[in-house]
Amino acid sequence: MKITSFAPIILLFIFVLSFNACKKDDEGEEVELRDHTEQELTDEQLLLAFLQTHTYNYEDFPPENEEHVAIIIDSLAGDLANKTPLIDLVQSIEVPVNTANDIAVNHTLYHLVARQGDRLESKPSIVDSVYLSYTGKLLDGTQFDQMINPIWFDNTRVIRGFSYGLQNFAPGTFEQSQNGTINFSGYGQGLIFMPSGLGYFASSQGQIPAYSPLMFEVSVYTTNQSDHDGDGILSINEDPDGDGNPYNDDTDQDGTPNFLDSDDDGDGILTINEYDNDQDGQADDDDNDGTPNYLDNN
Repeated sequence: MKITSFAPIILLFIFVLSFNACKKDDEGEEVELRDHTEQELTDEQLLLAFLQTHTYNYEDFPPENEEHVAIIIDSLAGDLANKTPLIDLVQSIEVPVNTANDIAVNHTLYHLVARQGDRLESKPSIVDSVYLSYTGKLLDGTQFDQMINPIWFDNTRVIRGFSYGLQNFAPGTFEQSQNGTINFSGYGQGLIFMPSGLGYFASSQGQIPAYSPLMFEVSVYTTNQSDHDGDGILSINEDPDGDGNPYNDDTDQDGTPNFLDSDDDGDGILTINEYDNDQDGQADDDDNDGTPNYLDNN
């Protein structure tokens, strides 16, 4: 299972959610903004119907197979009628989305690991970078995007369902050949299914109509932990409440989460100059109050 890497292209899925009463689609027509809770129920029914009536070529993914295999989704009909449906193969998590009224609405995200990568300890977080290839489709099979050669994604710049889905796939290993190309092996492959609230919701994007559930086939080759604000602390570790979501940690309440804020406690001293001045690998706490200096403005 090897793939040769070339120079990556940076491609971003920007997740933008507007709370105006109406939005305009790509053709300039207004799209009424729907209630998140009601739309989630509608999307969940569509996703469940799809997962119950479709399967994939799981027999082509035995552990001993080291060759790259494309994931093929097909209807449970004819010769495939007795195969295991996707609904019995996927796993799900709940991902909260804050609405205009600051109410968190849980959205169900499904993922399926066709083949897990070798480096289980390096699964990407929702704020890491991922080197992957992918194919994106609507539930009716319309392909709206594809990247055959792998590219880098910053998980903070992609639609929410993509970043939360990718954290379930471990990357593989790689080696550089004498001619400078990099060969990957043992990487993770699988599927992500998401409601529109974790995608583009009321915004249409190219061939993606507003309020479309999405599915992605992904191959995760390698990952990189990020330090977005350059303060010497990995973005995933700027999570004082320990819930795995650095987006909701804003110590100085200035509207910028800690992982994007170079002065987390707002005391005028950069985090990088407060974190570990004695260089013992631990966050400094000069007044021994249990709160490290970089989070303590006293």
